[in-house]
Amino acid sequence: MKKTSTRLADGRELVYYDSRDDAVRDAVDPRALDQVSTTSEIREDALLGDAVAVASHRQGRTFHPPADECPLCPSRRGRHTEIPDHHYDVVVFENRFPSLAGDSGRCEVVCFTPDHDASFADLTEEQAGLVLDAWTDRTAELAEVPGVEQVFCFENRGAEIGVTLGHPHGQIYGYPFTAPRTALMLRSLDRHAQRTGGRNLFDDLVARERADGERVVLATGQWTAFVPYAAHWPYEVHLYPARRVPDLRALDGAARTEFPQVYLELLRRFDRLFGEGEPPTPYISAWHQAPFGDPRREGFALHLELFTIRRTSGKLKFLAGSESGMSVFINDVPPEAAARRLREVASAS
Repeated sequence: MKKTSTRLADGRELVYYDSRDDAVRDAVDPRALDQVSTTSEIREDALLGDAVAVASHRQGRTFHPPADECPLCPSRRGRHTEIPDHHYDVVVFENRFPSLAGDSGRCEVVCFTPDHDASFADLTEEQAGLVLDAWTDRTAELAEVPGVEQVFCFENRGAEIGVTLGHPHGQIYGYPFTAPRTALMLRSLDRHAQRTGGRNLFDDLVARERADGERVVLATGQWTAFVPYAAHWPYEVHLYPARRVPDLRALDGAARTEFPQVYLELLRRFDRLFGEGEPPTPYISAWHQAPFGDPRREGFALHLELFTIRRTSGKLKFLAGSESGMSVFINDVPPEAAARRLREVASAS
């Protein structure tokens, strides 16, 4: 992998990640852009203890532009985008409309491919491996940014999820706090250790799923994918490396080599869940990584969560009263049935 860092016209950082070591990235952003002005603010919910980002400047962000005006495509003669070069492999840049900025953290955009009409599932294993390298490098870089406590790499796919740009891309957030979801996991980690004489919750969870097998979707030498026993979403898969590590930086070579094949297979199965002729399955894919300064980080287990809000053909799972008002999820699809369906749609060998 070759990494080339440059600056956009308004001073935001942009980083090219190339599979070829001889790639040359010297294109200059010719646009006349004002410096990014943000109003990000972190407020604490006094009742729940949650951190809430208030970012009113995002009201004016780009919203469903036509394909020939996509800001994530490579620049062409006469049409300049967020990526100055005419081609790229993977590129990461600071978000022009960040939810978090300055002392309130950092937001980046990850473009997986220059092909506007592709999706992550269309990537080759080499391309998917380069995205993993980019996620890992950004985690390492943001770990050194003062004030950033946790890095969250994720992808939203599909208009039903709320995506405002159709080009295949994801985002990376550098939170200046430990995310509420992670804080809950860390508390569960503590309680499990106290109840079991020091055993690790994540290790026991993965071992139980592998031994039971009913909810396992895919198991290899380096990765295990399963539907959780108490899945929140109609089709939800958690993916764990065989060796527990706190974040992407600690993955070993064997796990990194095998990841593209495993992840691409899971994404392709998601697109086959509801049969031929169905539109692409909307999903959220999220890496859970340990906070940097937490004393329990070595007990935390890096894992990827992949889920869809589509519960059956033409029907979505909405977060209504119980879910949105009380955080009590009601799942219409039994996790065992979801796992069975995800095994049925495996790629032909």
